Amino acid sequence: MKKTDVVLGLQWGDEGKGKVVDVLTPGYKVIARFQGGPNAGHSLHFNGESYVLHTIPSGIFREGTVNIIGNGVVVDPVILSQEVDELEAAGANLTDCLKISKKAHLILPTHRILDAASEAAKGKAKIGSTLKGIGPAYMDKTGRNGLRVGDIISGEFIERYNRLKEKHLGILSQYDYRFDITQYEEQWFEGIEKIRRFEFIDSEHVVNKFIDDDISVLAEGAQGALLDVDFGTYPFVTSSNTLSAGACTGLGIAPSRLGEVYGIFKAYCTRVGSGPFPTELFDADGERLREVGREFGATTGRPRRCGWLDLVALKYTVMLNGITSLIMMKSDVLTGFDKVKVAVAYNTPHGATARFPYEVDENTEPVYMEMEGWSEDISKIRNYERLPESFRRYVEFIESECGVPIRIISVGPDREETIMR
Repeated sequence: MKKTDVVLGLQWGDEGKGKVVDVLTPGYKVIARFQGGPNAGHSLHFNGESYVLHTIPSGIFREGTVNIIGNGVVVDPVILSQEVDELEAAGANLTDCLKISKKAHLILPTHRILDAASEAAKGKAKIGSTLKGIGPAYMDKTGRNGLRVGDIISGEFIERYNRLKEKHLGILSQYDYRFDITQYEEQWFEGIEKIRRFEFIDSEHVVNKFIDDDISVLAEGAQGALLDVDFGTYPFVTSSNTLSAGACTGLGIAPSRLGEVYGIFKAYCTRVGSGPFPTELFDADGERLREVGREFGATTGRPRRCGWLDLVALKYTVMLNGITSLIMMKSDVLTGFDKVKVAVAYNTPHGATARFPYEVDENTEPVYMEMEGWSEDISKIRNYERLPESFRRYVEFIESECGVPIRIISVGPDREETIMR
């Protein structure tokens, strides 16, 4: 049976999905985003230029690809139209190669205000939302109130928009929160007009037809598996299913049609915003990871929290996603450490465990295995056998623990700085 391959992040997002999709796309005709919203920041680096994609799939610079924004994605017309303008100014041809699912939900200006008001009301308990209205948009989706891309071409679009807006204003009246959406609402409707030029499609039929015709499809996830609304570090999670199963609901394809599942992870761990992070470092090593790795959010600009690789969490997300191939990113950032640590278990109030537990909090202490570091510059190496022996031991230890091969190793941000095994 013909299959769709999936690529997704295995940590708390920011793993480097944009680069990986860009590297993989020569083997695929169709790239389809299946969940998340403009809180995604998929970075591409090539020919001396850098680009950050928020909604548009990461195959957009590969000539001849079809890029689909799937039904599981929530779309902000303002951010999408800005992204289109920036990419077209850089020479990308989007009109023919970008298509949007009619069933993708729209983020309204009032969704953004609801997001900000709700987060402000939480005080110290805030979850670290990017304040882009994504959570409230998904709430309206599951609450059966949402406005969808297909509604744009309906004769009742304005009526439906106003009805949902009034509902939101009623909710906002319960908050002590001042706001003015006039300017953003004007930009929003301008964005709606801009995206009308793209083809709105019944993406489930289109994607399945591609698969039937043996045309290669790569499903692109956003955020990371540890941010999954069901299996992540709840409530410090995103509002969608970030696992490989989300590709089925986010594109309308059957589980039996999933093929290779590529899992991306950094050679260490990072997290943006609030939430548990057992291996987080608060010392010079953590600061060094942040500075060398340039760990600042591609979307928010916020400094990322940094720590050693967490194998307990990684093995958990490998299991949940049915990963068939691992891809290790930012390996070069670990160069120069005398010792490299890996968490292989947790000490908790309920005893030691090698399983990712229901509750992960400040009482969850990592149990580390320490390995020899390496000092050689690996960014110019393209052959695995030429890598330092201690680095190869690090790679092979991760493989043995996860039971899955590491097929791709990134040794720098550029698409050329990649080792294929």
